[in-house]
Amino acid sequence: MTDRRLWSYQDIAAHLQVRPDTVRSYRKHGLLPPPDDVRHGKPYWYVATVLAWIASRPSNRGRRGT
Repeated sequence: MTDRRLWSYQDIAAHLQVRPDTVRSYRKHGLLPPPDDVRHGKPYWYVATVLAWIASRPSNRGRRGT
């Protein structure tokens, strides 16, 4: 079953253990995938989208067990 929860900048930042401004910067520089949904002008991403993006990041290649 697919996880249909939506994550905000804050949720992504908490998962990555960085500040929300860092995640906003990723988006500004085109490093974050496009949002899956926009509600009231705020972007949200499905958990699966975020986890796939994290797995494909160059700094994460070759890591195991995360």
